[in-house]
Amino acid sequence: MERDRNIEEILARRFDISPEVIRFTEEEERKVQPAFAARDKIAEFNQYKVTAAFQKERISNVHFGWNTGYGYDDPGRAATERVYADIFGTEAALVRTQIVNGTHALAITLSGILRPGDEMIYCTGGPYDTLEEVIGIRGEGMGSLKEFGITYKSVDLLPDGNIDLEGVKRAITEKTRMCCVQRSTGYSWRRAMTVEQIGEWADYVHELRPDIICMADNCYGEFLDYREPTEAGVDIMAGSLIKNPGGGLALSGGYVAGKKELIDRIAYRLTCPGIGGECGLTFGQSRTILQGMFLAPGVVKGAAKGAALCGRFFHDLGYDVCPGINDKRSDIIQAVRLGSPEAVVAFCQGIQAAAPVDSFVTPEPWDMPGYEDKVVMASGAFVDGSSIELSADAPIREPYIVYYQGGLTYEHAKLGIMMAADRLFKMGLLKLD
Repeated sequence: MERDRNIEEILARRFDISPEVIRFTEEEERKVQPAFAARDKIAEFNQYKVTAAFQKERISNVHFGWNTGYGYDDPGRAATERVYADIFGTEAALVRTQIVNGTHALAITLSGILRPGDEMIYCTGGPYDTLEEVIGIRGEGMGSLKEFGITYKSVDLLPDGNIDLEGVKRAITEKTRMCCVQRSTGYSWRRAMTVEQIGEWADYVHELRPDIICMADNCYGEFLDYREPTEAGVDIMAGSLIKNPGGGLALSGGYVAGKKELIDRIAYRLTCPGIGGECGLTFGQSRTILQGMFLAPGVVKGAAKGAALCGRFFHDLGYDVCPGINDKRSDIIQAVRLGSPEAVVAFCQGIQAAAPVDSFVTPEPWDMPGYEDKVVMASGAFVDGSSIELSADAPIREPYIVYYQGGLTYEHAKLGIMMAADRLFKMGLLKLD
């Protein structure tokens, strides 16, 4: 009890959180303990898996140095890519600081594999907002896939959230070269795709047409399960280092993992034909990228626990949440339908106020590059834009859904939830009945 009083005192004194919010959070935390126990087991498995990969590749201090110039024969870069390939169960991987974000990793994957006249199909509905200009759904004269004669179509999910396999079958034509899925929710109201769902889809597509390449956008999904999409039949997948696999330490970068033939093609797009993955300076980042990967299973565990608490908290107050409290979680994102622009902005401002960096900044909606609507984003992070760190964002459009994710520790994720709820509570936008 003394410990509880100490915690309540520092939350009230240093963060000005209302007693009602503190008490309600503690009640909700007790309800999610079974989900927390399951997360502990998944994190334990993945920690052993990651450690085994480091030992297999004989990681040592020599891999933490760096070259200059072209970056030929960089032992740290080569070892990092072997570690990623081993962890994700693939033939090869491309792990580079030159990949600026997850969208860039996906863009070079698509443009590296597809050729004029090819067709790609997104099988989980439309892609994430920032890929729309890459594909050519919107935007003109920017070098989209559409401008190079690559066609696109999408297949919506079934009402129950599963992939419409029959719809995918109908959509496939002789021109179809790639079928793609997005694991995480993005800015949509749906559950993240589980590895089991992705594996079933990949097997189905390969049975229909073995030559079709199955690609997964794995952003926000790494280490949420015992397997990754590439271990369930996917040919290629991509993600960001400042999300799950970077563990909060990677300063920038992205990765692609999959079949070696495909990785080679993608590397030619990242640099140029004839050079591919043989060049590319790491700028001394091998240490932080590898250390971040080593810490990632535990960091992801804390973020997933925070998302589970957030979902339970707002569900029990009568809000619609996605995933639901009984759904299997397959990414670190928790969506909450708050219903008004004032509420989503207040929520994000509460998350920002909980940050260790830039806590004094007040987020406001703005025209963020790559997005069609104004976006409000809270991200007081050590690594700018890192969404494995505590963050929240929302497009300012109906029905006004906020997307909460991250937290390098569970305790910080919990603090963010309390401060977001407290901001809503004090503005009269949330009632703790």
